[in-house]
Amino acid sequence: MKLNKNIVLIGMPGCGKTTIGKRIAHELNIEFCDVDEYIVESEKHSISEIFKNGEEYFRDIESMAIERICKTYPKVIATGGGAVKRSDNIKVLKENGIIFFIDRPIEDIAQDVDVKSRPLLKDGIEKLYQLYYERYPLYNKYCDYKVTNVDIKKSISKIISLI
Repeated sequence: MKLNKNIVLIGMPGCGKTTIGKRIAHELNIEFCDVDEYIVESEKHSISEIFKNGEEYFRDIESMAIERICKTYPKVIATGGGAVKRSDNIKVLKENGIIFFIDRPIEDIAQDVDVKSRPLLKDGIEKLYQLYYERYPLYNKYCDYKVTNVDIKKSISKIISLI
């Protein structure tokens, strides 16, 4: 299969974007890029450290990173959970990409997400639910395809069959 677009994964923190993305990239023999990891490497600071300057500051850096990452394709891109908060990010991601919303039940995410390692969740699990209700409509609005993730292998197969 000759892929001429990026495969873009959006969804909540802990929904499986990175795990699924790495496996799809491996199966298709294309590059994988996690936007948060890219930011950490290019900024030489952790996401938590960057967030100390405020969420807006982080979102600016995230938007610039998405623009750079999307210039070349094909690759699999796992976005940060909040990338959907800026419609400009979606515009850039859609230019050369197909967007998949990895929809994992919030109860499953709440059971195994490490809130301490995620700056926006440092205030506890309630914040996870708040973000979910705030972002869920955006994930649905911006995706080309929605894939429910209750079984990683099935999610991967579904995404590959859709491209």
